Order: sequence, then structure tokens, then C-alpha cells
Amino acid sequence: MADSRLKAALAAKQFIVAPGIFDMISARIADRMGFKALYATGYGTVASHLGIPDAGIATFTDMVNRMARFSQGCATPVIADADTGYGGLLNVRHTVLGYEAAGVTAIQLEDQEVPKKCGHTPGRRVIPAEEMALKIEVAVEARKSDDFLIIARTDARTTLGLDEAIRRGKLYRKAGADIVFIESPESEEEMKRIGGEIDAPLLANNVDGGGRTPILPAEKLASFGYAIAIYPAVGFLTMAAALERSYAHLLEHGDTNALPAGVIYDFGEMNTLMGFPEVWDFDRRWARPETPQAAE
Repeated sequence: MADSRLKAALAAKQFIVAPGIFDMISARIADRMGFKALYATGYGTVASHLGIPDAGIATFTDMVNRMARFSQGCATPVIADADTGYGGLLNVRHTVLGYEAAGVTAIQLEDQEVPKKCGHTPGRRVIPAEEMALKIEVAVEARKSDDFLIIARTDARTTLGLDEAIRRGKLYRKAGADIVFIESPESEEEMKRIGGEIDAPLLANNVDGGGRTPILPAEKLASFGYAIAIYPAVGFLTMAAALERSYAHLLEHGDTNALPAGVIYDFGEMNTLMGFPEVWDFDRRWARPETPQAAE
């Protein structure tokens, strides 16, 4: 079931910062840190699960199973990337039902053509706005609970311009979207204009490492009218950098004895993170007395 806390936080005008999670290690770490929501990134999930680009290759089945693990393994509400809804109107209905049953709290649907592409990469094309508005209407009708939030994303800014992106954002809000996501604005001025013209909770996508949109402080985003800031790439980019550094050290030195401080996670902490103490406690409680050896 969707977690009502996310909708309540939005209603209370609490600004939400959501880190990207992409596997269960990142999910467990983020879950215990006190964020109001976690963002299950499509890019990172596809990369970690399948090792391929986020280019519309992953299927609904690939993704819903991973989203279920994130939702069931975390106490924090999960916002999940669902690409285009994996097809037409019937596919969108099926996707909404599946993600909601998986325990996701908010689903992100975008107006790209199939196959979609990552929002901060070139070559994105969008479907007609009215077709996407129908998808949003179907998504709203399909959900079982009003606590399950619909995020409508448009990728129109890059190819059709900011005016069209704002027009689409307004249309998708009118169609019933709970949150509007204008992807890839290219300046602080554009973000301020989006906030001033769209009357809806807004989501800002902060892509570390070279995204198209400037990364602004939470306070400034809130002053522009934004309600959520996601950081989809911070987890997997940090992980990739640490792995590359550690593996290079091992290759060069033949051991890991002199790895720089802070590069490697404590093994005992990892055991705790993964829940081994509970397993050990179970083993102790259910240990069978050792059977004495028979005399020869």
C-alpha cells in the first residue's frame, strides 16, 4: 500500500529531498537516514540490474519486481520511475496497478515516445500532449488509493522549448497529476518561471556529474514553488567512483591494506545493514544441542 506520509508532507508544504536508490544496499543505507522519501531511479536500477542503458529496453516485469523489493525493504516512502508506462493506455493502467500493489507510494510517468531515453541525454522525442493527458487520466482512475501519487513528467523542454513544456505541465495537472515534473530546464531563470506559472507541486531533477539543469539549494527551490528535489544519480555515481578507485588500488598493489580512509565500508557495519544480527540471534535461539559422539 502507498504510504500516506508523502501526501501529508506535500500538504504541509514540507520540502522533500529524495536521494536516488538503485539496489538494496543503497536502499537500506538511505532508508535509515531520515529522508522523507526515496527515489528509485530508472537509470540506476536498469544499470545495476541489467547492465544496459536506460533507453527503453527494460520491461515492466524487470522494473516492477525491483520496485517491489525497494518498497518492501524500506520504511521510507518510495517514488518510482515507470518510464512511459511501458506502452499505451492499457499498459499504463497495468503499470499503475502493478506498482501500487508492489508498495510504491508515487509513480513517475513521462511523455516520451517509445523507446524512451534518459532525461539528460540527447535524442528524446515526445508524444502529443493530449495523448499523455489521457495516460494521466487513466493512471488516476486506475489507482486504488489517493495516497498513491501520480507524477507527470514532460521532456518537451529540450526539443520543443520551455513554453511548450509549461503548457504540457499545466495540461497534465488538469488531467489529474498530483505532481508536475518539467524535465531538463537549463537555467535558474527557467526554473523560476516554471514555478511561477504552474500551480502544482513541482519536482526538480538534480543530476550530479554533468546534468543539464543547475543544482539549486532546497531553500531556493522551495522559494520558486518546488516541492520535491530528487538526486537520482548521487548514489550510483558515488558507488562507481569508489569501486573504480578501490579496484585500481588492488590491481596496482596486489592487496587492499593501504586503501585510503573512507573508501571502503566497515564489514561489521555491512553485516548489521544486511540484517545478520537477526540471523545470528535466530540461530542461537534455535540451536540444537550437539549430539555426543558414539564410543568406538
